[in-house]
Amino acid sequence: MPQIISYIISFLLPENQHLAKELGYTNSENEFEKYRVIISPSGFFEEGFYGKKKSVPALPLQKIDGAEILFGTPEIEQKEGKIFVKADIIASSFFLLSRYEEWVCGEEILDCYTRFEGKKSLPHRAGFLQRPLVDEYAALLRKWLKMTGLQVNEPPQKISKIYLTHDIDILTYRSNLRLMLSVLRQKILSLKDVILSLSDIKQDKAYTFDWLVEQDLKVKEAEKIFFVKAEKNAKGIDFPMYNLKSKAFQNISKFFTENGCKIGLHASCQSFEKQELVKKEQQNLYESSGQNITFNRCHFLRILPPNQPKPYIDAGITDDFSLSFADVAGFRLGTARPVQWINPQTLEIEPITLHPLLVMESTLGDKRYMNLPFDKAFELCQNLIFQVKKHNGEAVFLFHNTSVVNDYYKELYEKVIENLK
Repeated sequence: MPQIISYIISFLLPENQHLAKELGYTNSENEFEKYRVIISPSGFFEEGFYGKKKSVPALPLQKIDGAEILFGTPEIEQKEGKIFVKADIIASSFFLLSRYEEWVCGEEILDCYTRFEGKKSLPHRAGFLQRPLVDEYAALLRKWLKMTGLQVNEPPQKISKIYLTHDIDILTYRSNLRLMLSVLRQKILSLKDVILSLSDIKQDKAYTFDWLVEQDLKVKEAEKIFFVKAEKNAKGIDFPMYNLKSKAFQNISKFFTENGCKIGLHASCQSFEKQELVKKEQQNLYESSGQNITFNRCHFLRILPPNQPKPYIDAGITDDFSLSFADVAGFRLGTARPVQWINPQTLEIEPITLHPLLVMESTLGDKRYMNLPFDKAFELCQNLIFQVKKHNGEAVFLFHNTSVVNDYYKELYEKVIENLK
């Protein structure tokens, strides 16, 4: 537990880790003299409460300076040069950063793909999903430290890093006869499109890689990642629609390398149940691409529960980009900043960095999810980018190579790129 508390305090002090010694998380009066800011534990971590469903906060939530608090009360007292805080921002931060609700209530709040459903999550129900609440706590903590007379550094209000990422669920429409017949029936393709595709792979509508990389290169400081399926015998929604050893994939892989793009694993949905597949898929992709595969995003964002990181660790995954709800956009982890995987069951800090996924395009436009008209979708993107800038966070975007065949998503990506420039 001390390691977890220390990590949370450090996370709440960006640019100010040297002030961690000034913050106490205690109810013991004997320890008060050591600290400038004293936060009272709310009892969240106590045996008999922690890990129980009753520990999930009930609505409505109280607020402190406009920020919802999950545990404790919004009381502050200033005396003798110290600040005493009853709002338990340590437990509240832990709850969000560790995906605690998904661990405690996961089996009850799942959609048809066994994913934790964003619209039923506490952050969405309480109305703060589209604000990084933990980063707001960090700002409050800096304010309290200043009130005691300490010199406090303010993080720069800019995007710290941009990741432009793309999941390759389908390489080309021509790569599979069944797929081609399906998209013909859905009128995604015309017969003319099929003929053009068969004559030249770059005429295939799904082959948007040149265009995507062209857009991505406009944001010079951005890191570019393409996530690739790698389970050879996958079926159903995991079926890769391409062969990693094919000339087509090898040429595209070379194109990515030449343009400074990284390749990451697009872990299959079935690896949720058959967890040994993660390592197998990572090895398949390494052998096919020649790249060291340490980045991951789960297909359909179907990431393993917060207490089960071992399959990713065993596969050598160091960074994951899956953490957004599929059905509603926002800050699933309560932060715009990268954070270490916190295991709520073992209370250990795991060696995987979680990069909050800011926007997946289908979350915005898909009829199954938010189903936003174009103007509202772009407005939401702008608002989320504003929050990232405000808190010096990361901006991680996901646009599939097949989505930008659709004018809605193509124009949306162009406008997002222009905004980031």
